[in-house]
Amino acid sequence: MQRTCRQCSASFQVTPSDLAFYEKVSPTFHGKKELIPPPTLCADCRQQRRLAQANQLNLYERKCDLTGASIISNIHPGAPCKVYRQQDWYSDKWDPLEYGREWDPSRPFFAQLKELLFTVPRPNVFTGFEFDENSEYTNHAGKNKDCYLIFDSDECRSCYYSYSINNCMDCADCFRTRKSELCYECVDCVRCYASAFLQDCDNCADSMFLKNCTGCKHSLMCSNLRNKEYFVENKPVSKEEFMRFRSLLGSRDMVLSAKERFGKLKLEHPQKYMHGVQNEGVLGDYLVNCKDAYLCYDSEDLWDCRHAYQGFMPLKNCMDVQECGDAELLYECCVCGYGMKNSGFCTLTLTSVNDVFYCHHCHHVKNCFGCVGLNRKEYCILNKQYTKEEYERLVPKIIEHMRKTPLRSPDGSFAGQEWGEFIPAELSIHGYNETLAQDYNPLTKAQVEERGWKWFDKPEASDQYMGPPVVIPDSIADADDSVCANILRCEATGKPFKIIPQELKLCQRLNVPLPRKTFFQRHQERMALRNPRKLWKRSCAKCQKEIETTYAPDRPEIVSCEQCYLSSVY
Repeated sequence: MQRTCRQCSASFQVTPSDLAFYEKVSPTFHGKKELIPPPTLCADCRQQRRLAQANQLNLYERKCDLTGASIISNIHPGAPCKVYRQQDWYSDKWDPLEYGREWDPSRPFFAQLKELLFTVPRPNVFTGFEFDENSEYTNHAGKNKDCYLIFDSDECRSCYYSYSINNCMDCADCFRTRKSELCYECVDCVRCYASAFLQDCDNCADSMFLKNCTGCKHSLMCSNLRNKEYFVENKPVSKEEFMRFRSLLGSRDMVLSAKERFGKLKLEHPQKYMHGVQNEGVLGDYLVNCKDAYLCYDSEDLWDCRHAYQGFMPLKNCMDVQECGDAELLYECCVCGYGMKNSGFCTLTLTSVNDVFYCHHCHHVKNCFGCVGLNRKEYCILNKQYTKEEYERLVPKIIEHMRKTPLRSPDGSFAGQEWGEFIPAELSIHGYNETLAQDYNPLTKAQVEERGWKWFDKPEASDQYMGPPVVIPDSIADADDSVCANILRCEATGKPFKIIPQELKLCQRLNVPLPRKTFFQRHQERMALRNPRKLWKRSCAKCQKEIETTYAPDRPEIVSCEQCYLSSVY
């Protein structure tokens, strides 16, 4: 079945297996399935809509609306909702059922859900705070100790300024890195130690500027090496030569020169058409141990999934999901899992969840529809408690009403029916520019507001005197504790930032120069090192076999199929 996306006008296909999945995940009442219809948006626009619900990276100072305490929150002070400190939000100091309301069949369901979404209090951030220690400035993170400004990260110790890292210790400025220690500016690495500026590396140590290397030690400026030691620019060197080269890389000027040189060296070596290992029947990128995963990215342990992104634990029979894990039969969900099944159109809903639809920030719930902020509840609709019989009689009526209710875009154009559509972006409490959607589908303020979505301008830096201009030493050997006492200016954006003492000590220990840009600028530059979530058809550079890859045809890399790539590195 060919369809045209109502947002971007792209043509997309709904396959028989898609239709079978929609039927499988559709809720059943009294033996009758309430079938979920095929989507009206293409996969990219559906993903954009989900991402518009998730602000992971932006934190603000504000007050707790319950206690008046000063808090840090990922919810903008201008957002249309109350915000409680996590400890209070998860306590019995308030009751989300007090916000319950009767379903009104004379009004659109999404209008009623919007009122609930904007009325029920939200926790200030989204962390496993009860397991955290000294990690207040984190978000979408948990079980961390002594961490600062890490996001989408779990079980880390003494890590800073990083995104999507797990089981790491003493790491900073890393992206999608796991089980690593003493690493700096590493992207898509696992089991690495005492290294900097690595990408797509596994089990490497005491190295800098490596790409696609495995089991290497004491190596610099190398690509596609396996189990080598004391190599520079893919050539063997003596220990003394290596140490001489390595000692120079404490200088910013030398690092910039090395980075430029390394950028050219990488192009001399072939790249595998996709990033991943131990996969079978997959299409996508950055996948590990997946089977029958179609157009999936940044995930591990997928089984029969389509359009899954950043799966953090095993997923089975899921479609159109962002950051979900330990779940089965999910459709159009964002940040959901930990024992979740048979659910759809949910966000931030975790832990022992079954048969819930259109729910937000609910935990340990079952058989709920259109609820916000519930914990350990069952048979609730719009936060109102019902009996099992009342619930099973009323929900089909709401779904039938949603089928007949036209969903309108902010410009008034027809956008399908409510049933089967994810929560519209205009129902997000976050500004579009705060969310992950801006990272993968950047829009201008005018474009966002034209669509009727929110845009929150970030608070401007104070114009108060910030002290005399500070010259950051070129070499880390010349830096001392005084640099941490000053407010610095980003050389790219002019925005203020600071070097924290822990960051200084890590750079000194690794002999790498101090950063001269804000965390957000550095994060954007790390993101730019990774391939986009988009596939192109091209041919293997060696055997001419047709491949689908995230390397666009006009990119300069030598791209090989898996067989040719492996023959070149072993």
